[in-house]
Amino acid sequence: MAKFDHRLDTSVPTGNEVFFVRRAIAMASKQPRYRNPDAVLDIWEKPKFGQWVGLSIQHLFSMFGSTVLVPILVGLNPGIALFSSGVGTLMYILITKGKIPAYMGSSFSFIVVMQSLMKAGGYPAIAQGTLAVGLVYLLVSLLVAFIGSDWIDKALPPIVVGPIIMVIGLSLAGSAATNATIVNHHYSLLSFGIAIATLLITIIFNMFLRGFLGLIPILLGIVFGYLIAVLAGVVDLAPVAAAPWFKVPAFQIPGVTYPIGLHLDAILSMAPIAFVTMTEHMGHIMVLNKLTHRNFFKDPGLTHTLAGDGTASMIASFVGGPPITSYGENIGVLAITRVHSVYMLGGAGLFAIIFSFVGKLSALIESIPSPVIGGVSFLLFGVIASSGMRVLVDNHVDFNEKRNLMIAATILVIGIGNASLQIWGLTFSGLSVVTVLGIAMNLLLPKHASNEEVTDGTDE
Repeated sequence: MAKFDHRLDTSVPTGNEVFFVRRAIAMASKQPRYRNPDAVLDIWEKPKFGQWVGLSIQHLFSMFGSTVLVPILVGLNPGIALFSSGVGTLMYILITKGKIPAYMGSSFSFIVVMQSLMKAGGYPAIAQGTLAVGLVYLLVSLLVAFIGSDWIDKALPPIVVGPIIMVIGLSLAGSAATNATIVNHHYSLLSFGIAIATLLITIIFNMFLRGFLGLIPILLGIVFGYLIAVLAGVVDLAPVAAAPWFKVPAFQIPGVTYPIGLHLDAILSMAPIAFVTMTEHMGHIMVLNKLTHRNFFKDPGLTHTLAGDGTASMIASFVGGPPITSYGENIGVLAITRVHSVYMLGGAGLFAIIFSFVGKLSALIESIPSPVIGGVSFLLFGVIASSGMRVLVDNHVDFNEKRNLMIAATILVIGIGNASLQIWGLTFSGLSVVTVLGIAMNLLLPKHASNEEVTDGTDE
């Protein structure tokens, strides 16, 4: 961990920092400042320039693997995803008045739907779905401003959220297996060997690395898996060598690079899933509350945090990026380093934008072979599914209650089986179907079945 000078410089930033971060911190400075005694640098405190660069790049690497993996799996441009995450993070900092140290990266929750939309409608369909996600966040932020947030807990309790998160991970299992074993429509033992080697290396990194390296095991797994693939002769480095150092990402702008049209199936497929990612968003806020000794639900308020998240996704939709969400990886960095300065997160966003214009980096990312992606995905998608199970365990969901059993069983089978709904020329993925169905079942089913024995939980 870097050493810090505790004689902190808390002045307003100079021209070395991005404008948005300066504006946000200036807004935050108008309130009386409470300092977290556990923090090396608190939210509003400014590191020295050299520290700022190092800490910002550390946060960049923490989110890098996951943020670029989403577009790779979907078929989007990784450079655009990096740009979207950087701009989205800066906008989030501005909208939350510089009070919340959070990074916004590509969301995994929409991968299944986006893969389907990419085949059917391409960038235009994904863009409209992503825009719809951002609008849902903004609408919910307005509702929270007027009527509070208790209704969210009622519509999305653990028995609904947990199985849906499990579906998100498990429904991608087939994609991971295909990437790991199939090359040119034929089974490849070499490909499977590379995938398993990548998986094992990533697991070892997760288990035994400490400090900063312990925060980026996915990124390291991809790097070492890539090196194995190079030695195995399955990587084509010619596009990397031919790529220029500076290259503007191939932004997908509605009305400029493609005609504007209505993709109602994309909107109706992705919008419901936004309610699921909101629960993850609020979970991250709760963790940050404990970490920073503050209550962000009150200041700047859930309306601002939801609006910031939604605005990030809307920005992504206008340039061709995936939906954006807050990242747990970066919260982990905050917890371990005890450096909570929002300047670092703004710096990470700024460096993400700069990296998105490095042509060789984009070409290098796109050259990662499918078995490496498959190997990492074995672990990553499994972790997502396990996170859903953890929601059920941590909240002590009782499966002796038939109501809970019916809701979970329906969500898991329809979602994992991707029983899509096709109606009026529109197609809705199994994930979007069970999101709506799960919410409806939770609201309509009685607490106990009429033939169910009800106890008071005490032993006789």
